[in-house]
Amino acid sequence: MTLDKTVIITGASSGIGEAAARKLTQEGANVVLAARSLNKLKQLQSELNNNKGEVIIHQTDVTSLDEMKQLAAYTIESFGKIDVMFNNAGLMPLSYMKNTKVDEWNRMIDVNIKGVLNGFAAVCDHMLARNQGHIITTSSDAAHKVFVGSAVYSATKHAVSAIMKGLKLEMARTDLRFTAISPGAVATDLTNTITDENILKSMNEEGMPFEPLKSEDVAEAVYYVVTQPENVDINEIVVRPVHQDS
Repeated sequence: MTLDKTVIITGASSGIGEAAARKLTQEGANVVLAARSLNKLKQLQSELNNNKGEVIIHQTDVTSLDEMKQLAAYTIESFGKIDVMFNNAGLMPLSYMKNTKVDEWNRMIDVNIKGVLNGFAAVCDHMLARNQGHIITTSSDAAHKVFVGSAVYSATKHAVSAIMKGLKLEMARTDLRFTAISPGAVATDLTNTITDENILKSMNEEGMPFEPLKSEDVAEAVYYVVTQPENVDINEIVVRPVHQDS
């Protein structure tokens, strides 16, 4: 059965966003790929052109409300509707608080929190007018715990959790749906943004003690939530590697 939905994916140029785009277009969804890297978006679009669903791209910085509104307008102009906003863009430059990497803290706040708020704001009026729509946000198991080096990152994901729970409560009398997907360790390029030498040294010394998730594993969770009956709202999914114990 063809997935008759129009989906916006932010942070679509790599990792979970890219994997979700592959899965959803294979199943027939029309997908709008959004990210800052236009070259990566063009490359992914060319790779997905033979899938069932149509793929278009829009260079977007999620920290800009104007750009997010332009993304929503472009999607409506192209496909006539927005069924799903997948707020997937995120940053994870872990660091020790004592090293005061304030610029990295602020960037995480801008992308991980403001980006989610901008995503909702961009599609809110459209979804309420249709009384239909689904907001999905990539959170993290770091929303459920804090570990050494994750204080600010965990704080941003705690905020995401609060935002999604608040939206669910506020919109309970509508047909809109809200899902936070919280992955554990995933083999993506998120760790490439880490600049803290203490964290990098610890990662190199300890290594990965278990097999992490693949981006495709999380994409399956995205597919699961968007294919539920209209009266079912999966509010949160935590997806961890089977051997991850914390």
